[in-house]
Parts: sequence; structure tokens; C-alpha cells
Amino acid sequence: MSRFAKGPFAVDWEDRYDFAELRRQRVARAQAALAASDADGLLVWKDENVRYLTALRAQLIAGKTTSLNGALLTSDTDPVLLGSGGEIDKAKFGMSWIAEAHAVPIMEQRELVDGFVRDILHPILAERGLTSGRLAVDQANLSFIHSMQAHFPDLELLDGDTVMQQARWIKTDTEVAVIEEACAIGDSVTQRALDGALPGRRELEIAGDAMQTLFHLGGEMAHVTTPFVASGEHMSPPHRLATDKIVRNGDLCFIDIGAQWNGYFADIGRTTVVGRPSKQQQQIYTAVYEGLMAGIAKMRPGYTNKDCADAIIDTIGGHGLEEHLFSLFIGHGIGMGANEPPYIGETLPGAPTYEFQPNMVFAVEPLVWVPNVRGGGGVRIEDMVLITDGEAHLLSRVEYEERLLV
Repeated sequence: MSRFAKGPFAVDWEDRYDFAELRRQRVARAQAALAASDADGLLVWKDENVRYLTALRAQLIAGKTTSLNGALLTSDTDPVLLGSGGEIDKAKFGMSWIAEAHAVPIMEQRELVDGFVRDILHPILAERGLTSGRLAVDQANLSFIHSMQAHFPDLELLDGDTVMQQARWIKTDTEVAVIEEACAIGDSVTQRALDGALPGRRELEIAGDAMQTLFHLGGEMAHVTTPFVASGEHMSPPHRLATDKIVRNGDLCFIDIGAQWNGYFADIGRTTVVGRPSKQQQQIYTAVYEGLMAGIAKMRPGYTNKDCADAIIDTIGGHGLEEHLFSLFIGHGIGMGANEPPYIGETLPGAPTYEFQPNMVFAVEPLVWVPNVRGGGGVRIEDMVLITDGEAHLLSRVEYEERLLV
């Protein structure tokens, strides 16, 4: 497997990305995970799961995640697309791999949800012998659950999100290659923002420049709905969005926008300084950088997510800053989900320990913030990391800020 981004265009002179094969691989993985579960079928509504099974690049409406499109899968039949009206036309005329598609309403209003379950979903499930037994569902509102119980009294609903997580946990080589391409775009987006972080500019201007680069290079969206540019005191505590704040000399400035390409996300973050840093800003940045490097050194088979988190926390603690770590996990899985299991450094109840396996992909992002620092005392550095048979492979390549290293 070559570990560089060859380019996002289709060409006749070089092997690049076989998306037809990638679609087949994803369905096969989901079917294997379904066969290993207790469920007879799988119904998904989460955007990333629908795309994983059908490759539908849908129009996304703010606040309507899990309400617009769905997909049904069994262990021995192709996925059925359940799409908003306009998506059905797109599937019919441009997605030859979708053999069956049905229009669905926005899955919110109780009467429409019930009509969908009764008149559209019922015959689809009946044709596949799924009016009884077990159906795994990834996410749905309560009105859908109530309608399913009313129209399918002999059908037990199970957890389908875990089934999909198991399918997506380890990436195929083709998925890794596509993520590498997403990282090339994400690096460019990050660099454009870093280059634009100048005194007198607003955080929103910097984010706007970066988003222009994202779309110019063929990216689909940022990895967050609210592109993250936070300068100066906005990083202590972190304001995780871009505002009208004016960047000033002496400010730290953090960029976290990333990119999605062909359904896969890159999540890359860098902190720079506008002008000359203070000694305290350098000390905070150096602690975060050394912590990140210590954690990445543990990201290989034979070590666990806890080993990685402990290395990061211990290293930052050695700088006297452990109590200033941001109260959020330190790393997360990434792929077709911008933020997905498994996690690194999650401290909330139930967090599991697991061993790293080849072709896991993570975004690792320690953040330390110290209050009452002139120009801000908040630093995060975030890298995309691929687990291999040996040392971890860094997918992100944006330079670190040498002016902030002690």
C-alpha cells in the first residue's frame, strides 16, 4: 500500500482509487458484522452509516441528522436506499449500484413516520422475511420506535450502531488511501488558515479563507459543522468555533477545520503564534507537542489506548500542566465518521481499554489551556495517525510551530 496522496482526479496513467471495489468491501464488512450479531437485518439512519452502505452523498440539512435518509441491509442482499425524494432521483440516474430505492419523508412528524412504517417499510421487510425476528437499528426517534412496535409486534429491535462500529473499526487499505487523500486536502486547508492568521484579521475571515481552499480542492465539508478558529484568550477556555474576534499581536491562534473527501474525514489541528511568543506560551506548546509525540510512540500493536493516554498525560504532567488538560478525550477514531469510536483518553464511565490494531485510524489531539495568559494560554496540536504493523504512520504533514518550541 503506497502511503501518499496521489491526487483527487481520475487519470488513465496511474492506479488510484477503485471506488466500486471500495463500495463492495464496505457492504461485505457490514454484512459480516451483521452475520456475527444476533440480528437478522440492519436498518441505519445516521449519515455516515447510510453513506458507508450506499455511497449516497446526500444534501445535509442542519439539525436533521438521522431524519433524512436511511438504508436497509441483510446478510445476503444488497442495501436498500431509503432516501428523501431528490436523492431517489439521483440514485435512479447516477448510482447504478443501488438496485432498490424508496422515497421517505423527513422522519420527524409522527403521522408521516407512522405512514412510512405502515405503507413503505412494511412491504420491504415482509419481502425479506423480517416482519418478525430481530432488526438492528442504529438511531431513531421515539415516534419511529413506537410505530415499529405497533406494526411489527413480533419484531425485536436491537442495537445496530455497534454493528456498524464493528464494521468500520478497522479500515481497508483502500479506505486508508482515501483518508490519505483527505489529509492532503486537510493539510492544505490548515496551511491556508495558518498563512492567514495575521494581526487585524478576524477569526471568521481566516475560517472563510480555509473553507474556500477546501471547496477549491474538491473537499465536501469541514470535519466540524462550526469551523474552529480560536485566537488569544478564546483558547483559554477554548471557544470551539470562529467568531468576530480580531486577531492581535501576541495571540496564539488555533486552527481545526479539516476536510472530507469522498466520504472520509481528515481532522488536523495546529496552533501558531501571531508575532513573538511569550515564554509561558512556549512552555505550554512544548508540553503539548512532547505529550503528543509520546502518545504517538505508543500507537502500535502490543500497546493500548490507555498506554497512549498515559504517555500523553504523564509527559504533560512532567511540565506541571496535567491539571490544565482539556476535559475531553485525547483522541478518537475517524473515517466515514468525523468522530467515532474507538477513543483515547476517555475518562467517563464505561470507557473500554483495547489494543491497537493495524489499519485503525485516529485523530490525536491533546489540549492544554492555562487562564489569564496575555495573548492566550491555550494550545492544541492534532495529528491523523494510522496504526501499522510497526511504528505509527503520520497521515497529516502540516509543520509544527518551531517558534513555540523551547
